[in-house]
Amino acid sequence: MDAIIKESLQKGIGFSEYKEMVSQLILDGKSTGPNQSDALLNYSKLNERRMARLHKTLKIDDVSKDFIENTEVDQTWLLITESWCGDAAQSTPMIDKVAELSDGINLQVVLRDENEALMNQFLTNGNKAIPKLIVIDNKTETVVGEWGPRPKTATKLVNDYKETHGGLDPQFKEDLQKWYNKDKGKDTLDDILSLLKSTLKNSLKKAS
Repeated sequence: MDAIIKESLQKGIGFSEYKEMVSQLILDGKSTGPNQSDALLNYSKLNERRMARLHKTLKIDDVSKDFIENTEVDQTWLLITESWCGDAAQSTPMIDKVAELSDGINLQVVLRDENEALMNQFLTNGNKAIPKLIVIDNKTETVVGEWGPRPKTATKLVNDYKETHGGLDPQFKEDLQKWYNKDKGKDTLDDILSLLKSTLKNSLKKAS
């Protein structure tokens, strides 16, 4: 296994433990990461409420649930995130729900700014965009897939807006959060199921 990934996995914590850590930091008036500000704290508070709501309300349809529960895998999902990231708050609860349904998926969370070398291996268009999900086949100890930082439809919305306006403004970011709320995790679920299927194929190739 890549030494950087191995080192990062040693720092990994479960998703429930991650949420508990975020809640404690907020009580202490902090966000995750080395940089602290009122803005990052307020984002973290908003995201904590958002993740709690999504964990209660997100649904996985019976067909998808059956596929996840009955697909044999032996994988570690290494999730890079931070408490202040709005995209992460919208998509990581669904990632956790999928992982919970499978006996063969071990979801581990690490913080971006504490794992710079890892993040630099999984940049998006040269940027340290999060969340980033790295799928590791435990038998071959190799990376067989990755996802992030946004589901496919949100990615297209962002790219189209950047092309037209040259960047993202507060109004677009607000509109993007409204899209997430309306989507109810369906696009993320679709992406993660596609990722799971592709990693199975990649694992077979690496094992042969």
